[in-house]
Amino acid sequence: MKRSIILNKESVDTLAIGSFDGIHRGHRQLIRRLGTHGALFVIDKDQANLTPGIKRSEYTGYPCMFYHFLKLKDLSGEEFITLLKKEFENLKKIIVGYDFCFGQKRSCCASDIQQWFDGEVEIVSAVTYKGTAIHSSTIRAFLKEGKLSDANRFLGREYAIVGDAISGQGLGKEKLVPTLNLKVMDYLIPKEGVYATRTRIGTQVYDSVSFVGKRLSTDGAFSIETHVMGEEIEGKPQNVGIIFVEYLRENQTFNDLALLKQQIQKDMTRAKSILGSCQLYLMDFL
Repeated sequence: MKRSIILNKESVDTLAIGSFDGIHRGHRQLIRRLGTHGALFVIDKDQANLTPGIKRSEYTGYPCMFYHFLKLKDLSGEEFITLLKKEFENLKKIIVGYDFCFGQKRSCCASDIQQWFDGEVEIVSAVTYKGTAIHSSTIRAFLKEGKLSDANRFLGREYAIVGDAISGQGLGKEKLVPTLNLKVMDYLIPKEGVYATRTRIGTQVYDSVSFVGKRLSTDGAFSIETHVMGEEIEGKPQNVGIIFVEYLRENQTFNDLALLKQQIQKDMTRAKSILGSCQLYLMDFL
Protein backbone atom coordinates (compact mmCIF):
# COMPACT_ATOMS: atom_id res chain seq x y z
CA MET A 1 0.00 0.00 0.00
CA LYS A 2 1.43 3.39 -1.02
CA ARG A 3 2.01 6.05 1.62
CA SER A 4 0.64 9.53 1.16
CA ILE A 5 3.17 11.77 -0.55
CA ILE A 6 1.41 14.97 0.49
CA LEU A 7 3.91 17.00 2.48
CA ASN A 8 3.07 18.21 5.95
CA LYS A 9 6.27 19.61 7.44
CA GLU A 10 4.92 19.57 10.97
CA SER A 11 4.43 15.80 10.83
CA VAL A 12 7.95 15.04 9.57
CA ASP A 13 10.18 13.61 12.28
CA THR A 14 12.80 11.88 10.10
CA LEU A 15 14.73 13.17 7.08
CA ALA A 16 16.87 11.30 4.58
CA ILE A 17 19.18 13.75 2.81
CA GLY A 18 20.65 13.41 -0.67
CA SER A 19 19.97 13.92 -4.38
CA PHE A 20 18.14 10.59 -4.77
CA ASP A 21 18.51 10.46 -8.55
CA GLY A 22 17.85 6.89 -9.59
CA ILE A 23 16.46 5.73 -6.27
CA HIS A 24 19.07 2.98 -6.54
CA ARG A 25 19.98 0.23 -4.09
CA GLY A 26 22.10 2.61 -2.03
CA HIS A 27 19.32 5.20 -1.74
CA ARG A 28 16.87 2.53 -0.69
CA GLN A 29 18.94 1.74 2.38
CA LEU A 30 18.29 5.31 3.54
CA ILE A 31 14.63 5.26 2.53
CA ARG A 32 13.89 2.03 4.40
CA ARG A 33 14.86 3.76 7.64
CA LEU A 34 12.40 6.66 7.29
CA GLY A 35 9.46 5.19 9.15
CA THR A 36 5.89 6.46 9.13
CA HIS A 37 6.60 10.19 9.32
CA GLY A 38 9.68 10.42 7.15
CA ALA A 39 10.49 12.60 4.14
CA LEU A 40 13.28 13.07 1.62
CA PHE A 41 15.28 16.29 1.72
CA VAL A 42 16.36 16.46 -1.91
CA ILE A 43 19.36 18.59 -2.81
CA ASP A 44 18.66 19.41 -6.44
CA LYS A 45 21.42 20.38 -8.88
CA ASP A 46 19.24 20.25 -12.03
CA GLN A 47 21.10 17.07 -12.99
CA ALA A 48 18.55 14.44 -12.04
CA ASN A 49 17.71 12.41 -15.13
CA LEU A 50 17.35 8.85 -13.86
CA THR A 51 14.30 9.76 -11.77
CA PRO A 52 13.64 13.41 -12.65
CA GLY A 53 11.52 15.81 -10.61
CA ILE A 54 8.57 14.58 -8.62
CA LYS A 55 9.07 11.03 -9.92
CA ARG A 56 11.21 10.56 -6.83
CA SER A 57 8.13 10.95 -4.66
CA GLU A 58 6.08 8.64 -6.87
CA TYR A 59 8.72 5.91 -6.83
CA THR A 60 9.32 5.96 -3.07
CA GLY A 61 5.89 6.84 -1.71
CA TYR A 62 7.50 9.47 0.52
CA PRO A 63 7.17 13.25 0.25
CA CYS A 64 10.14 15.09 -1.22
CA MET A 65 11.29 18.56 -0.22
CA PHE A 66 13.38 20.05 -3.03
CA TYR A 67 16.10 22.56 -2.14
CA HIS A 68 18.29 23.84 -4.92
CA PHE A 69 22.01 23.33 -4.43
CA LEU A 70 22.77 26.97 -5.27
CA LYS A 71 20.69 28.10 -2.27
CA LEU A 72 22.56 25.76 0.07
CA LYS A 73 26.14 25.73 -1.15
CA ASP A 74 27.27 28.86 0.72
CA LEU A 75 25.78 27.87 4.07
CA SER A 76 28.18 26.80 6.78
CA GLY A 77 27.67 23.39 8.32
CA GLU A 78 25.94 24.92 11.33
CA GLU A 79 23.72 27.09 9.13
CA PHE A 80 22.64 24.07 7.11
CA ILE A 81 21.60 22.10 10.19
CA THR A 82 19.88 25.18 11.59
CA LEU A 83 17.88 25.39 8.34
CA LEU A 84 16.76 21.78 8.76
CA LYS A 85 15.63 22.36 12.34
CA LYS A 86 13.77 25.52 11.35
CA GLU A 87 12.02 23.92 8.36
CA PHE A 88 11.10 20.75 10.26
CA GLU A 89 10.32 21.77 13.82
CA ASN A 90 9.60 18.22 14.98
CA LEU A 91 12.71 16.70 13.43
CA LYS A 92 14.13 13.91 15.59
CA LYS A 93 16.31 11.92 13.20
CA ILE A 94 18.58 12.58 10.21
CA ILE A 95 19.70 9.81 7.86
CA VAL A 96 22.61 10.26 5.42
CA GLY A 97 24.97 8.12 3.41
CA TYR A 98 28.56 7.49 4.44
CA ASP A 99 29.87 9.93 1.79
CA PHE A 100 27.49 12.81 2.53
CA CYS A 101 29.21 16.21 2.63
CA PHE A 102 27.65 19.59 3.37
CA GLY A 103 28.55 23.13 4.28
CA GLN A 104 30.49 25.65 2.23
CA LYS A 105 32.94 23.93 -0.13
CA ARG A 106 31.80 20.56 1.27
CA SER A 107 33.73 21.30 4.43
CA CYS A 108 31.65 19.04 6.68
CA CYS A 109 31.05 15.31 6.53
CA ALA A 110 28.33 13.05 7.87
CA SER A 111 29.93 12.61 11.28
CA ASP A 112 29.87 16.41 11.81
CA ILE A 113 26.05 16.60 11.88
CA GLN A 114 25.95 15.67 15.57
CA GLN A 115 27.81 18.88 16.48
CA TRP A 116 24.68 20.94 15.78
CA PHE A 117 21.85 18.40 15.92
CA ASP A 118 20.81 16.90 19.24
CA GLY A 119 18.56 14.23 17.74
CA GLU A 120 19.51 10.86 16.29
CA VAL A 121 21.90 10.70 13.33
CA GLU A 122 22.18 7.49 11.32
CA ILE A 123 25.01 7.14 8.81
CA VAL A 124 24.39 4.38 6.29
CA SER A 125 27.40 2.43 5.06
CA ALA A 126 28.31 2.06 1.39
CA VAL A 127 26.19 -0.35 -0.63
CA THR A 128 28.32 -2.22 -3.16
CA TYR A 129 27.88 -4.61 -6.04
CA LYS A 130 30.84 -6.86 -6.86
CA GLY A 131 33.06 -4.57 -4.82
CA THR A 132 32.00 -1.30 -6.47
CA ALA A 133 30.11 1.34 -4.47
CA ILE A 134 26.74 2.17 -6.00
CA HIS A 135 26.40 5.77 -7.21
CA SER A 136 24.08 7.49 -9.68
CA SER A 137 27.07 8.66 -11.74
CA THR A 138 28.15 5.06 -12.28
CA ILE A 139 24.65 4.06 -13.38
CA ARG A 140 24.58 6.92 -15.89
CA ALA A 141 27.89 5.77 -17.32
CA PHE A 142 26.62 2.19 -17.65
CA LEU A 143 23.50 3.34 -19.51
CA LYS A 144 25.46 5.51 -21.94
CA GLU A 145 27.82 2.59 -22.61
CA GLY A 146 24.99 0.13 -23.22
CA LYS A 147 25.82 -1.87 -20.08
CA LEU A 148 22.16 -2.24 -19.22
CA SER A 149 22.58 -5.36 -17.11
CA ASP A 150 25.07 -3.59 -14.83
CA ALA A 151 22.90 -0.46 -14.64
CA ASN A 152 19.85 -2.49 -13.65
CA ARG A 153 21.77 -4.41 -11.00
CA PHE A 154 23.00 -1.17 -9.47
CA LEU A 155 19.47 0.26 -9.60
CA GLY A 156 17.88 -2.88 -8.21
CA ARG A 157 15.20 -2.59 -10.88
CA GLU A 158 14.88 -2.10 -14.63
CA TYR A 159 15.70 1.38 -15.87
CA ALA A 160 12.61 3.15 -17.21
CA ILE A 161 11.77 6.33 -19.09
CA VAL A 162 8.40 8.00 -19.64
CA GLY A 163 7.11 9.98 -22.62
CA ASP A 164 4.11 10.88 -24.74
CA ALA A 165 3.30 9.25 -28.08
CA ILE A 166 3.76 11.52 -31.10
CA SER A 167 3.44 11.16 -34.87
CA GLY A 168 6.23 9.23 -36.58
CA GLN A 169 7.16 8.57 -40.20
CA GLY A 170 4.23 6.27 -40.79
CA LEU A 171 6.53 3.61 -42.25
CA GLY A 172 6.26 1.22 -39.33
CA LYS A 173 2.67 0.12 -39.70
CA GLU A 174 2.84 0.06 -43.50
CA LYS A 175 6.19 -1.61 -44.19
CA LEU A 176 7.77 -2.79 -40.93
CA VAL A 177 5.93 -3.20 -37.62
CA PRO A 178 3.68 -0.65 -35.89
CA THR A 179 5.44 1.42 -33.26
CA LEU A 180 4.68 4.14 -30.77
CA ASN A 181 7.03 7.07 -31.28
CA LEU A 182 7.71 8.81 -27.99
CA LYS A 183 8.72 12.32 -27.03
CA VAL A 184 10.77 11.90 -23.86
CA MET A 185 11.80 14.84 -21.70
CA ASP A 186 14.23 15.07 -18.77
CA TYR A 187 15.30 11.40 -18.71
CA LEU A 188 18.76 10.14 -19.58
CA ILE A 189 18.45 8.25 -22.87
CA PRO A 190 20.50 5.04 -22.93
CA LYS A 191 22.91 4.03 -25.67
CA GLU A 192 21.56 3.84 -29.21
CA GLY A 193 20.34 0.42 -30.20
CA VAL A 194 17.56 -2.14 -29.84
CA TYR A 195 16.30 -3.37 -26.48
CA ALA A 196 14.05 -6.05 -25.04
CA THR A 197 11.60 -3.95 -23.05
CA ARG A 198 8.24 -3.79 -21.41
CA THR A 199 5.93 -0.92 -22.28
CA ARG A 200 3.45 0.50 -19.80
CA ILE A 201 0.32 2.19 -21.15
CA GLY A 202 -2.06 3.26 -18.43
CA THR A 203 -2.23 0.36 -15.98
CA GLN A 204 -1.34 -2.30 -18.56
CA VAL A 205 2.18 -3.59 -19.18
CA TYR A 206 3.09 -5.29 -22.46
CA ASP A 207 6.15 -7.14 -23.76
CA SER A 208 7.87 -5.01 -26.37
CA VAL A 209 10.94 -4.30 -28.47
CA SER A 210 12.20 -0.72 -28.39
CA PHE A 211 14.58 1.30 -30.52
CA VAL A 212 16.64 4.29 -29.43
CA GLY A 213 18.75 6.25 -31.89
CA LYS A 214 19.01 7.69 -35.38
CA ARG A 215 16.91 5.97 -38.02
CA LEU A 216 19.90 5.11 -40.18
CA SER A 217 17.89 3.14 -42.71
CA THR A 218 15.32 5.86 -43.44
CA ASP A 219 15.42 9.57 -42.61
CA GLY A 220 18.36 9.67 -40.18
CA ALA A 221 16.28 11.42 -37.50
CA PHE A 222 16.65 10.53 -33.83
CA SER A 223 13.71 8.63 -32.40
CA ILE A 224 12.55 6.56 -29.48
CA GLU A 225 10.13 3.89 -30.70
CA THR A 226 8.51 0.89 -29.07
CA HIS A 227 6.70 -2.01 -30.71
CA VAL A 228 4.17 -3.67 -28.43
CA MET A 229 4.17 -7.37 -29.27
CA GLY A 230 0.84 -9.13 -29.70
CA GLU A 231 -1.28 -6.01 -29.21
CA GLU A 232 -2.55 -3.22 -31.46
CA ILE A 233 -2.34 0.15 -29.74
CA GLU A 234 -4.66 2.82 -31.08
CA GLY A 235 -4.17 6.58 -30.93
CA LYS A 236 -1.37 8.44 -29.21
CA PRO A 237 -1.35 7.47 -25.54
CA GLN A 238 0.27 9.80 -23.04
CA ASN A 239 2.60 8.99 -20.14
CA VAL A 240 3.91 5.82 -21.78
CA GLY A 241 6.68 4.04 -19.89
CA ILE A 242 9.46 2.01 -21.49
CA ILE A 243 11.12 -0.41 -19.08
CA PHE A 244 14.52 -1.55 -20.34
CA VAL A 245 15.24 -5.22 -19.65
CA GLU A 246 18.14 -6.20 -21.93
CA TYR A 247 20.27 -4.66 -24.68
CA LEU A 248 19.82 -6.68 -27.89
CA ARG A 249 22.04 -5.10 -30.51
CA GLU A 250 23.71 -2.02 -31.91
CA ASN A 251 21.97 0.39 -34.25
CA GLN A 252 22.51 -0.72 -37.85
CA THR A 253 21.97 0.50 -41.38
CA PHE A 254 19.83 -1.59 -43.76
CA ASN A 255 19.76 -0.70 -47.45
CA ASP A 256 16.51 -2.62 -47.95
CA LEU A 257 13.48 -2.26 -45.66
CA ALA A 258 12.72 -5.96 -46.22
CA LEU A 259 16.04 -6.80 -44.57
CA LEU A 260 15.26 -4.44 -41.71
CA LYS A 261 11.89 -6.15 -41.22
CA GLN A 262 13.61 -9.54 -41.10
CA GLN A 263 15.97 -8.26 -38.43
CA ILE A 264 13.08 -6.82 -36.41
CA GLN A 265 11.40 -10.23 -36.48
CA LYS A 266 14.62 -11.76 -35.11
CA ASP A 267 14.73 -9.07 -32.43
CA MET A 268 11.15 -9.86 -31.45
CA THR A 269 11.85 -13.60 -31.20
CA ARG A 270 14.85 -13.00 -28.98
CA ALA A 271 13.01 -10.44 -26.88
CA LYS A 272 10.10 -12.82 -26.27
CA SER A 273 12.52 -15.44 -24.98
CA ILE A 274 14.23 -12.97 -22.66
CA LEU A 275 11.06 -11.39 -21.34
CA GLY A 276 9.41 -14.76 -20.80
CA SER A 277 12.12 -15.71 -18.33
CA CYS A 278 12.43 -12.39 -16.48
CA GLN A 279 10.45 -11.29 -13.46
CA LEU A 280 8.84 -7.86 -13.81
CA TYR A 281 9.96 -5.37 -11.18
CA LEU A 282 8.35 -2.18 -12.52
CA MET A 283 8.33 0.86 -10.23
CA ASP A 284 7.05 -0.51 -6.93
CA PHE A 285 10.40 -1.92 -5.93
CA LEU A 286 10.61 -0.89 -2.30
